[in-house]
Amino acid sequence: MTFMSSTQSRIVHLTPYTPIANGAIQSLQVQVDGTLDTLRLHYTLTGNLSRIRIPQPRPPRRTDELWKHTCFEAFLRASAGTAYHEINVAPSGEWALYSFDDYRKGMRPADVPHPPHILVAQTADRLSIEVQLALKMLPPSRALALAAVIEDDGGSLSYWALKHPASKPDFHHRDGFVLEI
Repeated sequence: MTFMSSTQSRIVHLTPYTPIANGAIQSLQVQVDGTLDTLRLHYTLTGNLSRIRIPQPRPPRRTDELWKHTCFEAFLRASAGTAYHEINVAPSGEWALYSFDDYRKGMRPADVPHPPHILVAQTADRLSIEVQLALKMLPPSRALALAAVIEDDGGSLSYWALKHPASKPDFHHRDGFVLEI
């Protein structure tokens, strides 16, 4: 899947590795908009949100281990080499951005001049998270993997991705970077 000239948009659907047992989620889609300098991801989770644990709003700040609860993720890498970046965004407005040298190696907080811009909106049946990220940290040719972790009302986690290339949920897997930007 390749896109992005001056400005292009695409909507993709994430699928669960294992669906949430309570059946609360109807769909999880991501609108991806990009330019050479900026990536905008608009995640929309539709379903019975009373059966999903959604973190309460907090002041925007860098926070580790967001993936232990409901959060939305993107992984970006250059088309050459093994280095990549991971961004996690929670409905709370908290975020994390990491750099890796190789598959799950050399993890460290990414040095970003500006934090991602995050907007969160929620109704009874829809959670919307929009994140805008400056892309100057990577060379022009990039690949993208999209994912989410959804926590149900019983505390169980469900793992959603554009592609599940391994025998267990693994958002870092190189074969999951299927969207070229």
